Amino acid sequence: FKSALGKTPRRPALKKTSHTQKDPVGVYCRIRPLGATDEECCIEMISSTTIQLHAPDGIKANRNGEYKETQYSFKKVFGIQTSQIELFEDVAKPLVDDLIHCKNGLLFTYGVTGSGKTFTMTGSPGEGGLLPRSLDMLFNSIGPLQAKRFVFRTDDKNGMEIQGQVDALLERQKRESNQQSTVPKTPSSKQKPDPEFADMISPEEACKCEGVDEDSCYSVFVSYIEIYNNYIYDLLEEAPIDPIRHKPPQSKILREDQNHNMYVSGCTEVEVKSTEEAFQVFWRGQKKRRIADTQLNRESSRSHSVFIVKLAQAPLDADGDHILQDKNQVTVSQLCLVDLAGSERTSRTKAEGSRLREAGNINQSLMTLRTCIEVLRENQMCGTNRMVPYRDSKVTHLFKNYFDGEGKVRMVVCVNPKADDYEETMLVMRFAELTQEVEVARPVDRPICSLAAGRRHRNQDGSVLNQLLDSLPALPACELVDPTDEQILPRLIEVLERRHRIRQMITEQYTRTANTLKSMLQEFDGHLMAKENFIHEQRGKLGEKDKIMFNQKNEMDRLEKKSKMLEYKIDILQKTTNIYEGDKRSLQQELESREQRLQRELSERKRMEARMQGMVSDTKHQWEKECVNPDRTTTGTPIRLHHRRSHSAGGERWVDHKPLSNLDLDTVMQPIIPNAIKVSAANEKALSKCHKYVLTHQELASDGEIQTKLIKGDVFRTRGGGQAVQFTDIETLRQECPTASSRKRRSSEDGPGQHDGNKMDWNDRENRVSCPSLIHLG
Repeated sequence: FKSALGKTPRRPALKKTSHTQKDPVGVYCRIRPLGATDEECCIEMISSTTIQLHAPDGIKANRNGEYKETQYSFKKVFGIQTSQIELFEDVAKPLVDDLIHCKNGLLFTYGVTGSGKTFTMTGSPGEGGLLPRSLDMLFNSIGPLQAKRFVFRTDDKNGMEIQGQVDALLERQKRESNQQSTVPKTPSSKQKPDPEFADMISPEEACKCEGVDEDSCYSVFVSYIEIYNNYIYDLLEEAPIDPIRHKPPQSKILREDQNHNMYVSGCTEVEVKSTEEAFQVFWRGQKKRRIADTQLNRESSRSHSVFIVKLAQAPLDADGDHILQDKNQVTVSQLCLVDLAGSERTSRTKAEGSRLREAGNINQSLMTLRTCIEVLRENQMCGTNRMVPYRDSKVTHLFKNYFDGEGKVRMVVCVNPKADDYEETMLVMRFAELTQEVEVARPVDRPICSLAAGRRHRNQDGSVLNQLLDSLPALPACELVDPTDEQILPRLIEVLERRHRIRQMITEQYTRTANTLKSMLQEFDGHLMAKENFIHEQRGKLGEKDKIMFNQKNEMDRLEKKSKMLEYKIDILQKTTNIYEGDKRSLQQELESREQRLQRELSERKRMEARMQGMVSDTKHQWEKECVNPDRTTTGTPIRLHHRRSHSAGGERWVDHKPLSNLDLDTVMQPIIPNAIKVSAANEKALSKCHKYVLTHQELASDGEIQTKLIKGDVFRTRGGGQAVQFTDIETLRQECPTASSRKRRSSEDGPGQHDGNKMDWNDRENRVSCPSLIHLG
């Protein structure tokens, strides 16, 4: 079922692949005529498969101010002019045909209260519905092939047994004696049918199934139950009448047989032999149904009714006389005809008390049916495996096997086109939309009996031959009492000649039949030999294929072993790689830890060097103070005396490095170095020709005066062929202004010394600091 307009298109989902063929649930729609010509109609039949719903006046429009019109497509739509026979031909006839061919079927009507469900299922005199027409077709097809009563007998576990002819005869006599003792015998041999259901089907509309297996015997059993307030009641149960205390009927329970099929335990099953008898049983149960008046329908069904037609069949023996006494050869198929109670809103029915409870249970069971259909659809379309809640309602639990693949499922949606039912009809359409998207597994054909076909006809032909022989002209009286009697002998001769001619005709017919049969057997033998040769040839080819398959299997085994060996090697290599990776990670971690430790040691060494340099510089400053202070006497370790400038002007060859940025201060104490190579930038060529090196460096002192430093060092060669300078001494030349404040002079107390308690200003002062260091050039 797919809505053609007004629905959001669904996204296709992946379905599970299955080898079982499936068919969708067949959903049909039947439109009931309006009760009055002036009523507003909300349903329009567009085609034989599509209807359109129009929102009636008073229904709220959408946001654009337009009324919503929705189209729904069915397998077939039956309009108001559709007759009951047309509906039966399309909907129920294929199910009856499947029933005769050992396949199950489920047919149910669904719709709002007052939409015509009961009329569609049951009908009325002269217009029989789906149920009486299904029974009529069944008995028209198997009527002459039915077994005698009580040959088939039901057990208590949803199975079927076969009785012998003697046991069946004894049970028939027992039942007849019980009926004669309880019911007075009517003078007429045939009981007149009930006028309420007489002439349901006209003889012109009778139909028959083709292809019935005539080598089997059939028997029909019917049962009728109702589901009321989610309880199951047997409508055919004959409870004893107690005039003093009325006992309510007992509810039945559902059980599962050995084939995992659901059935009503203890339900009455009546064997019927004709359409009239079956419909009479149905009508007897119909009178017990729960029917109550509501404001929507004067005779509203307040329960779900289920009429089950069960067909048992078994093959005849090899002689075609009796049924095979083998329970495993009995095949049972059933057709369930369900008339669901109508869904309704209590606000419209004005139900109260027990009617309100009934409506709630009806709506709850229909909601459970809808939920089961939704879960089935989701599992099939989306590939999920959700549990279908069959057990939440007796209706769904009873028909669980049909949706799981035990037969075809058909639904007739009955709708009333009047405007008052518009909202309920929309809900029915949505349920129908979901139902036809559910697929049910197609039932498989039953295995064919191994006995030869035509057994019944051969038995009938033999009986006809015996009847023919028995029907030969009787011999007249041939006793001669008068020698002159000339009539007896000619009459006897004439009768004997007639009998002789008949016997000759029978003999000739038998000879022709025997020759025909012989030629047919020879032809069959030829076909059999050809088939045997073909089978032998195919077996040879099959042997070759088996050899090829054997070789391929050996090759596959070899490849599998090789694959396993390679997988084993791959596992070993993978384990070795993992070990190497672990070793690599551990070595990397160790290397990183060692690098970190080395970095820490280097940083610690640098801190130690800086600390030692600080200590050296502090010690040097202390020594300088002690050297320039004449009042202090030094004891202990002798202090190295600074070289005077006069010593620096010896006979060594110097490199005098004076940067271009230096200023000429025009002071008295100027460093004069004879035989010096003066450069503005240190270079290897100059250093290679000298032994000493001096750098004149100027910087701004803290008091704003320019301070000149003479940095001296020794030049020596390195192993790499270059020149290196090792600094050995620093001389500081500083110029001070005599007009400077005493504060500035006091700030430089570490410069001049004091003699005899008198302060002296020094114009030039030399500070010497030994600072051994080393630089490399080249």
